[in-house]
Amino acid sequence: MSDKTDEQTSGEQLAGEETIVKFDRDRSKHRRPAEAPAPVIEDKKIQPYELSPYGRSPQIPSPDQKAQDKQRSRRASRQTATFLSKRLTAAGLKPVSKYGQNFLIDLNLVELIARSAELQPNDLVLEIGTGVGSLTSIMAEQAGAILTVEIDQNLFNLAAEELVAFPHVKMIHGDALRNKNTLRQDIMENIRDAKARLPEGGRFMLVANLPYNVATPIISNLLHESPPPDRMVVTIQKELGERIVAQPGTKDYGALSVWVQSMCAAEIVRILPPTVFWPRPKVESAVIRLDLDHEKRNAIADLKYFHSTVRSLFFHRRKFLRSVVISAMKGRLEKTQVDEILQSLGHGETARAEELDLNQIMALAEALRLAEA
Repeated sequence: MSDKTDEQTSGEQLAGEETIVKFDRDRSKHRRPAEAPAPVIEDKKIQPYELSPYGRSPQIPSPDQKAQDKQRSRRASRQTATFLSKRLTAAGLKPVSKYGQNFLIDLNLVELIARSAELQPNDLVLEIGTGVGSLTSIMAEQAGAILTVEIDQNLFNLAAEELVAFPHVKMIHGDALRNKNTLRQDIMENIRDAKARLPEGGRFMLVANLPYNVATPIISNLLHESPPPDRMVVTIQKELGERIVAQPGTKDYGALSVWVQSMCAAEIVRILPPTVFWPRPKVESAVIRLDLDHEKRNAIADLKYFHSTVRSLFFHRRKFLRSVVISAMKGRLEKTQVDEILQSLGHGETARAEELDLNQIMALAEALRLAEA
């Protein structure tokens, strides 16, 4: 977590007047020059870059294959463990374990993440964990605007050098979470502002190599937000990915499975071994894609109540459903009321929450909400 001073400083930076970037179809201005100048550093603080009000032009032609191959070759040479190690060492840095810093060093997989998001010129992307800017720079050539957040001041500075050529990328230094269960307020303020200034039809996406220690609260909290991401493509711990896509009756099926799948189509795109990261984590990772179903989300009458109820149902996953519901509703509903609800939904005395499918859990949560109303 960043300290108060860093958050205050970031807030002061964001409060400044934004530079309006005129709509320009000349893509050359968005490419890194042969020898891009380093960003100006004052008092060891780098001002965040401003979001372009219009993003990239949908009609800007793609570069020819020769230019693409040259650019990819340059990226590949800058994405190896050796390069990253030398780059950080030269700056007097090393990966910080408390921030979950494991850099993805396989360029093919970095591109896979961006490709799986299927970005378009009017899309807005939120990235948590800028790192050295490798994924950011790839997405910057495809999306209309990017808001990227990095907690480590040193990495923030390094990434700023990589991203200086992209005026539609805005950087924020600090923790993406205000606390364990709440996103930092200015992140969604920036997202809403940027989305309002992009052409209609653009989507909001989370695309990131998420640090393991913040993956669950980031994904869960964003589904509460307005607007929620239309799509999330993130690298997370394999175990977490398996919990998100788990089906009823399996050991991984739980509150997170229900919460995410009640609103999203979820799939694991690729399993990643520790060898594709530097430093190597002790566990496997997974690239997961979540596509929001707005109709399903809108059908949930009270998101906060539903989320709280689902978590209560799985708090003691091996207990019988009746016992769990009575405990969760203590002081709110009588036992007789709980029994009537369970019987009306066809749940017997030996039923358990882990056996119920999404529709059954959603029906139970809504019945309990109405009984309390």
